[in-house]
Amino acid sequence: MNRLRRNRVPINGELRAALGTPRVVRRLASSPRSRVHLVEFDAAPTVVKQIVGGPDAPERFAREVAALGLAARAHPPVVPAVLGTDPDAGVLVLEYLPSQSPAEDWVIDYARALARLHATTTAQDEHLLPSHRGPGAQDIAAFLSLVRHLSVPIPPLASVQLEQVCARIAHSGHALLHGDPCPGNDLHTGGGVRFVDLEQAAFGNGLTELAYLRIGFPTCWCVTDTPTTLRRHAEEAYLEQWRSATGTEPTGDLADACVAWLIQGDALVERARRETRDHLARAARRDWRWDTTTARGRLLHRTAVVAAVADQHTELFEVARLCQDLHGSMLHHWPKLAEHPVPTARTHIS
Repeated sequence: MNRLRRNRVPINGELRAALGTPRVVRRLASSPRSRVHLVEFDAAPTVVKQIVGGPDAPERFAREVAALGLAARAHPPVVPAVLGTDPDAGVLVLEYLPSQSPAEDWVIDYARALARLHATTTAQDEHLLPSHRGPGAQDIAAFLSLVRHLSVPIPPLASVQLEQVCARIAHSGHALLHGDPCPGNDLHTGGGVRFVDLEQAAFGNGLTELAYLRIGFPTCWCVTDTPTTLRRHAEEAYLEQWRSATGTEPTGDLADACVAWLIQGDALVERARRETRDHLARAARRDWRWDTTTARGRLLHRTAVVAAVADQHTELFEVARLCQDLHGSMLHHWPKLAEHPVPTARTHIS
């Protein structure tokens, strides 16, 4: 009991009655907005997660519980089982899943599992979680302000094409999105990939998250560049799994998803700092590092990706041209960026 108090793991009487006598084994790595411990109940290992930090903690708890319930429909499983909850304390008791280091081609299993997660819901479930919030007019204005700051001409139709992307993203589906499907939030287990930390789960288009493999994991500290051949195999695996699970073709477009991630300044900072200021304007003034690369390094990578993928779509040809010019201007104004490329190897959280 003293060990429970020292480690600040609130286990109420209802959980004790259902699961047994708790013993804290150790604290596990987590974001500052949660406390996660390995806890044994009558010697059976579990993961106890308490969602903390900020007035939105109750909302994040409710979203995670709802998302885990919906995702539990998948067989084989794609999330840990929920063994108990305490809404008053924001506590979830989850199945303990021993994980292993991912294989070199881990993105293929990751993509299959992501498709299965996305496919667990239908339009009838949409009232259970909020819709994914994509970019809007404010994001477009901030992005074009950055473009002007770097003295890049804006093609006549680029603004219109960006507005059209935002409109398409805003009405794009009822897939169960993880919200932050990053390395470390995917556990590679003997039974396949399982996703954890669904506090930002929402409904939207699954391609929004499949685009992570192209755009470089935009909500993650561990941004990486997936090699082209491996990424293509992973995308094919996702599409095959989606068709198998739903009997339909995915709607939407990966190019739109990549453009959407590029123009969102909040995709340059960790979750706790989002929705606080114009981070694109901040990046224009100075750079900062967020683990594997810097804010400007992220933008440089994303402009190259969007220039390539948008160039293949007539409805985005001026966005492609703009990104090509912006990429070159960034290298001209900030030449040291070329010395800090986005890494290709995955940094795994053990």
